[in-house]
Amino acid sequence: MLDLDLLPEEYAVCRLPAGTALPPSLTAGPDDKGVISVTWSPDEISIICPTIRVPEDATVEAAWRCLRVVGPLDLALTGVLSSLVVPLAEARVNIIAFSTFDTDYVLVPQVRLTEAVDTLTAAGHRVAD
Repeated sequence: MLDLDLLPEEYAVCRLPAGTALPPSLTAGPDDKGVISVTWSPDEISIICPTIRVPEDATVEAAWRCLRVVGPLDLALTGVLSSLVVPLAEARVNIIAFSTFDTDYVLVPQVRLTEAVDTLTAAGHRVAD
């Protein structure tokens, strides 16, 4: 069983062309409750952020909600994401997952949030908002 926090912000998944400078909307300082993840690859820059911080000129897929595993988690733990994504996959709820040093995050579509929370609760997890 895991404890999860539902972050209050709506999130977006964004794409910028490879080599683009990190936009000021992402470097203006941390939110007290939001999280931003930036991943560079040779083909793109992918960004997960609150919708209020979406960079201009980004390709955007919006209306996601973010669940955070209460941590910090030991990096040696196994099966954390699996315990979340397997029940959601069985319920056919699409997800985007990402991790930090301390914990794991799962984004679910806003329109499927109630179903996702019900599924995770039925799988034995606790979700707080």
